[in-house]
Amino acid sequence: MLGTIVTLHKVTSIASVDPATWNALGHGGSPFLEHGFLLALERSGSVGPGSGWEPHYLLAEQSAHGAKPAMVGGVACYVKHHSYGEYIFDWGWARASARAGISYYPKLVVAVPMTPATGARILLARDVDVATTTSALVEAVRALAAGENCSSIHWLFVTPNEQHVLQGFGFLPRTTFQYHWRNHAYSSFEAFLARMVSRHRKQIRKERTKARESVDEIRMLVGAQIERDHVLAIDRFYRHTSERHGAIDYLRPGFFERLYELLGDRLRIAAAFRRDEMVAGALFLGTEQALYGRYWGACEDIPFLHFELAYYMGIEHAIERGIPRFEAGAQGEHKLPRGFLPTATYSNHWIRDPRLADAVERALVEERREVEGYMLALEQLSPYKRDGED
Repeated sequence: MLGTIVTLHKVTSIASVDPATWNALGHGGSPFLEHGFLLALERSGSVGPGSGWEPHYLLAEQSAHGAKPAMVGGVACYVKHHSYGEYIFDWGWARASARAGISYYPKLVVAVPMTPATGARILLARDVDVATTTSALVEAVRALAAGENCSSIHWLFVTPNEQHVLQGFGFLPRTTFQYHWRNHAYSSFEAFLARMVSRHRKQIRKERTKARESVDEIRMLVGAQIERDHVLAIDRFYRHTSERHGAIDYLRPGFFERLYELLGDRLRIAAAFRRDEMVAGALFLGTEQALYGRYWGACEDIPFLHFELAYYMGIEHAIERGIPRFEAGAQGEHKLPRGFLPTATYSNHWIRDPRLADAVERALVEERREVEGYMLALEQLSPYKRDGED
């Protein structure tokens, strides 16, 4: 056990933090708060000046017996001037705040920008006094919110344990859900399909066949197989998809190149080729604990290719590598018949103004009941076999 905390300070760029020291904190299998991902966001301008995401990194240090202080904890926070790119939506709260004459922005968000994936938000070193360090970091978050005149604090996509801990500090719990795929030690993609009822099994085989007939080759690129041109293609596809759907391209030009340079060992790309040209791709980040599908795009409409690259190739890769969980991103009931089941996601919130806080607390109680009921209804639509089904 290390000594008591002697320093708790803030920096406004992850570049100020030693990568190995930051990455040695407990990330719990998620790659999104690793130094390389955060630095790629900064260097591309996806966060920082003009983006509406002002980064603040809170660092806890301890020293033992007069030794040099060692980092034992960290929290990545962002002062926000809008609610875009968060995926746990509070637009209704902002509107209610405006009607009541309460300023809702700026607010403080503890999350990974533009990344709806569950992961540890309070990063702790091994052999640390968990309770003491957690308390110090939470209080530092509160102090930051006060210093920046923030209306509220939002911890997004926290782990189940963190939600419980944060509730003890007075943060209101919120439950939402996504669709996740679980690996039940499948020996192959066909073994996965064997667990599904016949109509879903047949539909998936049909979709895979149609997608693959439309291109010359489909490959999962990993590690050294990924080249800069592949990453540039992902960037083009991402911007084309954003423009086509009228969405905001939160990730600024250069982000994917920076990610390739800084976190290349975490990247996987499911790529479709025609005459050696990459015509579509889906980008994933992976650890031994989970695979995360992040961005998809194509230069033309090809039936079922989205499902093949963004879902089925990810499932196949997870099976081959023995990865237990595959998160394919936010929302999307179309994931359900393809093997992804509703899975709870968690957040915690604190509202400074007591009038708005009371209204939000009441709304969250009702929302929780609705979400639980909807998830139960969705589970009845599971594509997997029940006793006696084929």
